[in-house]
Amino acid sequence: MPTIINAIKNRSSKRAYLPKPVPRDIQEKILDAAAMTPSGANMQPWITYAISNQEVLKNIGDAIIEKMNSGVENDQFIQYYPLNWKAPYKKRRIETGIGLYSLMEVDRKDVEKRTQMWHDNFRWFGAQTVFFVFTDKAMIENAHGALIDCGAYMQSIMLAAGEFGLGTCPQGSTTEFGKVVAKVLDAPENLALLYSIVIGYEDKDAKINEYRPSRADLNENVTFIS
Repeated sequence: MPTIINAIKNRSSKRAYLPKPVPRDIQEKILDAAAMTPSGANMQPWITYAISNQEVLKNIGDAIIEKMNSGVENDQFIQYYPLNWKAPYKKRRIETGIGLYSLMEVDRKDVEKRTQMWHDNFRWFGAQTVFFVFTDKAMIENAHGALIDCGAYMQSIMLAAGEFGLGTCPQGSTTEFGKVVAKVLDAPENLALLYSIVIGYEDKDAKINEYRPSRADLNENVTFIS
């Protein structure tokens, strides 16, 4: 029978979905399970907008793409990516991008196709539901615990989704345009968007869903002291 380790090792980010809605009751079961994620002092700092309204999702995507096309690189509440990339993280980032574009046979000089693939993030890869996770700004003023807890919450959502045969894709791309998302949603002023998770029924015939970036060997990231 499937195990938690199987679920963790078999999960991968899916970037193509069928136009099939995720039923509300399944969304509720996933979020109810994720709510059990542990957090410091039981703060439960996550505030989630579970959006399946296609007009709203289109409006968010349109606003982000318009902002990008105007030359704005980000409009964010938190700095997601490092300002100074260093080894080995820079190498891993480059290899991941090369691997994805190579699989899709997209030349690095094909700016139009690469831009289209980036915009696909904001068309939610065809999925019908996206979870946008916010936290109260007060929780992240000179403190980072809520970010750690909300990261764990993200993993809980993705693993719970797998229980229902759903694919997922966590999106740092929306983190970079969190203020745009908040404005479209008319979110309360005290909230900051942390990330989004695309969730839906994977298109198993889509070549892009075959992509699985490599992981570092255990000895690169773990020190055992016995």
